[in-house]
Amino acid sequence: MAQISVSRRAAHAILLAVEAGIGHSDALLREDPLMAAMSPADRRLTTTLVLGVLRWQIQLDEQIHGFLSKPNKKLDPAVLVTLRLGVFQLLHLDRIPAHAAIDESVELTRRSGFRSASGLVNAVLRRLANAIDANTSSPADSGAAALKAHDFGRAADAAESTRALAPEGRSLQSLAAHPKWMVDRWTKFFGADTASAICVHDQAPPIPAIRLSAPEVEQELGETGISLAPGNLLAAAGIVLSGDVRDTAAFREGRVRVQDEGSQLVAEFAGLDDASGRKRILDSCAAPGGKTLILAERNPEAEIVACEASRPRLKQLRNRLAAIGKRVDCRLADATALSFDSEFDMVLADVPCSGTGTLSRNPEIRHRLQLEDLPRQAERQRAILASALRAVRTGGRVVYSTCSLEPEENEEVIAAVLAQHPTARLTPIGPVLQALRDRGILTPGGLEKLPQCLTPEGFLRLIPGAFGTDGFFIAIIRKL
Repeated sequence: MAQISVSRRAAHAILLAVEAGIGHSDALLREDPLMAAMSPADRRLTTTLVLGVLRWQIQLDEQIHGFLSKPNKKLDPAVLVTLRLGVFQLLHLDRIPAHAAIDESVELTRRSGFRSASGLVNAVLRRLANAIDANTSSPADSGAAALKAHDFGRAADAAESTRALAPEGRSLQSLAAHPKWMVDRWTKFFGADTASAICVHDQAPPIPAIRLSAPEVEQELGETGISLAPGNLLAAAGIVLSGDVRDTAAFREGRVRVQDEGSQLVAEFAGLDDASGRKRILDSCAAPGGKTLILAERNPEAEIVACEASRPRLKQLRNRLAAIGKRVDCRLADATALSFDSEFDMVLADVPCSGTGTLSRNPEIRHRLQLEDLPRQAERQRAILASALRAVRTGGRVVYSTCSLEPEENEEVIAAVLAQHPTARLTPIGPVLQALRDRGILTPGGLEKLPQCLTPEGFLRLIPGAFGTDGFFIAIIRKL
């Protein structure tokens, strides 16, 4: 009887929960009891298995059904998840021997209560392993090879290669393991080359970016074996080249935080003081608190109010901000219906959104999100932005941001709200970028790169992976 590694058992349980819609992978990877008892190596493998399966799930399902004797056969979720894990290991994890992936998958099927399906699992995985050995790749293999063969910066070459390697009738969205409707939209809005680059970026684990509380923390991390490169955009950011920051005292004590540079940039826009000498700041959708911490860091004398509509998330927010004492007033409040009226000098509205700019780190979004969800998201976002405009004083600013690529949540929200608020005006972002550079917040490279991200309408859009970040949309509105 084959032994099942703790990593595969945990990955199977987490993926089954995601499949059932009872949890998100990021929270489950943090909270699963098995994870807490694992060695760092086993935790890393579990994370690789869970996020890898979710990234490549569309491709994996194509492979599975292609090797079934009845391709349209409906599989129990537990059996399907087991097969996805096995196929992912065979296709994408070179260091795991094929026999280990197959044997443990068969045993996992038996222990899941589906002993009768163990023969099917064994047959599918052995057929795939034999096909790999014989170098007879299927359409999904070709897509994976094309994606793995190109770096993120060569979008046009990647797009051309995926087309060249794909058998007739195969399209970019199946090669890149994205839903067709997503890729069709991105191609329409951004062009084929950019859509291809987004898909390529989404299929690789994100390179961790961190926020350094002080320059000397970098030296401290180096002494613990953490290798860093400078941030691509921000002086206070670092890119982790090797080592696990979460295992350091600096991380446990809050002197370094894991935070995407795009997320940090949103907070830097909001935290930039201007001639008004802001004294009151509102973070209207504050949890989990990374941006709130930057607001407090950049405005040490300001009164900051941080709102969150969820009680559990409010508790998490308060715990995260506890280290800075009472400088931030955390309140339970619905951002769509804030009671404030012209009380704040700056409001950050980093609104809940579809998250399509974050598929690299949140891969299951592509399986959960439906096109018809976007209008519902936009309705809530318009209400939050309108509420933020009521809360800001005359002469103050609202920074609106999402981690979405979709115009319904970005340009169309801004247009709709501005049409209803004649005293609100878009603020050009170019001068704000220069102000951030003058204060040493942007790197020289950041000042050079970010103007490329300005849209003709005056927004800033970060395309996923273009500068090593998730995708973000930022607009600044002043109330006249």
